[in-house]
Amino acid sequence: MRALLVVAGLLLLAPAVRAQDGSPGKGIYTCTTADGRKLTSDRPIAECTSREQRVLNPDGSHRATLPPFLSPEERAAKELADRRAAAERLAAQDAIRRDRTLMQRYPNEASHQRARALALDDANKAMRISERRIQDLGVERKPLMDEAEFYKGRPLPGKLKQALDANDAGVEAQQQLIENQKAEIVRVNARFDAELARLRKLWTGTAPGSMPPLSELERTAPRATPKR
Repeated sequence: MRALLVVAGLLLLAPAVRAQDGSPGKGIYTCTTADGRKLTSDRPIAECTSREQRVLNPDGSHRATLPPFLSPEERAAKELADRRAAAERLAAQDAIRRDRTLMQRYPNEASHQRARALALDDANKAMRISERRIQDLGVERKPLMDEAEFYKGRPLPGKLKQALDANDAGVEAQQQLIENQKAEIVRVNARFDAELARLRKLWTGTAPGSMPPLSELERTAPRATPKR
């Protein structure tokens, strides 16, 4: 039954092929099967329903091409393959665009090094601020510790204990900020190292879009906002 339906569909397509070409008379259908056999007929060839068939004029000249006759399942698979191919083309175009943008932004290594220094500046400033704050907290702690000496072996007054606890919490918070900024520096350097390795290849003639893409972390190292 399926074979009859396929042949019927091909026979319906045959007039359309002739109409598109505009040539009078019967066409000669020819194709090559999957196992290499060359078939010829005066009507669409059932054995070649999944393959392209050439339609020839009686003198052997090419009249038209009959595309494969696809089942609904085959058509769905082809549409899926077409969508995937389109997505791959877009991804390739995007990769080329990214590399060209990178080269426009950094035409040479000096410009890239300047950008690295600028990106690291915020983290370094934040670290220096935290280090100064820790020094200030150390100065603030000294009179508190001197006062605590009077209560050696005894419970500290609530106000004094609260002040010492707040001082400890402040130091801990600033130390955590310093660790965050150190991690930020590592991320920024990793991003710029990956970019520089890519740029050196692009600068020496490697085609844009021909290399694996930078990872998301390498493309956009997140910047921590320093807390004051």
